Amino acid sequence: MKLPISVFIIAQNEADRIPLTINSVKEWVDEVVVIDSGSSDDTVSVSTFLGAKVIYNEWEGYGLQKRFGEDECNNNWLLNLDADEEITDELAQEIQALFATGEPPLSGYIMKVRDMLPSENKFAVLAHTNHCLRLYNRDKGRFSDSTVHDSVIMQAGEEVGRLKSPVRHRSFRSIAHAIEKMNSYTSAQAANLQVKGGLAFACIRLLFEFPVSFFKAYVLRLYILRGKRGFIYAVIYAFGRTMRIAKYLEKR
Repeated sequence: MKLPISVFIIAQNEADRIPLTINSVKEWVDEVVVIDSGSSDDTVSVSTFLGAKVIYNEWEGYGLQKRFGEDECNNNWLLNLDADEEITDELAQEIQALFATGEPPLSGYIMKVRDMLPSENKFAVLAHTNHCLRLYNRDKGRFSDSTVHDSVIMQAGEEVGRLKSPVRHRSFRSIAHAIEKMNSYTSAQAANLQVKGGLAFACIRLLFEFPVSFFKAYVLRLYILRGKRGFIYAVIYAFGRTMRIAKYLEKR
């Protein structure tokens, strides 16, 4: 029996990756909704073939796109995934257990979204993990309308829990894709900073952002344990953080 959950996924040109995302949930959730923002590849046809409902919506930003996705779902319980993510078997079982006796006891659940770098086929030791609220009752919480940040804001007083098993997150296809993605995202971040009124001490931060960010990724996030691959992606992370400030200064 399928759970009364709607999975929604925002996507653009994800034909090569979205099958993993859809296949990881389609057997046990009521529906999968893909919000496509104008793919030029086979994202729409592939998603439809796999049983998802595909809806076009022009891109207005991360939060707004996800709010649109929320409104297109038939169920109140929503599970948000990105097109580069995959629910593990262990996490699927954990979610199904929440609904075993009816409505889950809490209003939402935080998941461990654990990163995998290109060519990694299993989680690295102590791989960097983001803790994100992804399974929730939309009557109790909704995504923010930020163009850059996409986080669920729960109503005051609503309780959330934590799930133990991880989500696989393959953010980058390759070095080239990582740089392309970072370039696009930092432009959006710079525009957002300008709208919000600026970044304190931006010129000073520009001097230190690269080494501090590299240290954060390579040492604190333990990319150092991932060999030359870890070094390369720590550099890319630091580059992105620096470009965010540089583009903001350019706009200013």
